[in-house]
Amino acid sequence: MSTNIRNIQKQLRSSGNKKTAAQLQTFFKTKKGEYGEGDQFLGIRVPELRKYIKQYKNISIAEISTLLTSLFHEERMSALLMLVDKFSKGNAEEKKRVYETYVNNTGWVNSWDLVDCSAHQIVGAYLMTRDKQPVYDLASSTLLWDRRIAIISTFYFIKHNEYKDALKISEIFQYDREDLIHKAVGWMLREIGKRDLIVEENFLKKHYKNMPRTMLRYAIEKFEEKKRQAYLKGKI
Repeated sequence: MSTNIRNIQKQLRSSGNKKTAAQLQTFFKTKKGEYGEGDQFLGIRVPELRKYIKQYKNISIAEISTLLTSLFHEERMSALLMLVDKFSKGNAEEKKRVYETYVNNTGWVNSWDLVDCSAHQIVGAYLMTRDKQPVYDLASSTLLWDRRIAIISTFYFIKHNEYKDALKISEIFQYDREDLIHKAVGWMLREIGKRDLIVEENFLKKHYKNMPRTMLRYAIEKFEEKKRQAYLKGKI
């Protein structure tokens, strides 16, 4: 293990808060049978993590990939935040290495907050001008977090006014069993609607009656009340 990794872990583990850790373990559903079963927390909030990792701008991608396999949630979060930073500032070769490190380690990107802080900024950004098949491969995974990475990755495309892949994956995920996927899809549909309400409503009018309720509620959250109720009551 490198000196950088030992120093980061020493700093983080000495900065944890047991009370905060207990709160986070409840918030992130870490009990047996819950989505975050067995995850361990040090008790450090994200703004604090961002301050700590600023000291390690010269850390290598290989070192970050080691930190990403930590059993502690905050250490994995730190690794992902560093990968996002490396990607945003890297040249073409560095961006490729960050992307490959990420997609080869999705088993460690195993909570909704870890996905949401990184997937669109790495996977989405890298694939923006490339073949999107890797997103569909993730969407077909049996792993919940791979599927969440797939839909959240499309946020980068949405921000650049490209909706096709987000809509295709949203259609696929209508039949997903996981609530965390329903929420993510609804969020992405809502983001499309912020930019082009007609596109969102065309999709909703075709699919809303078959959508999981949570997905629909998230998608129409910002609609004016009369229209929102009409969708909820199936009267569109």
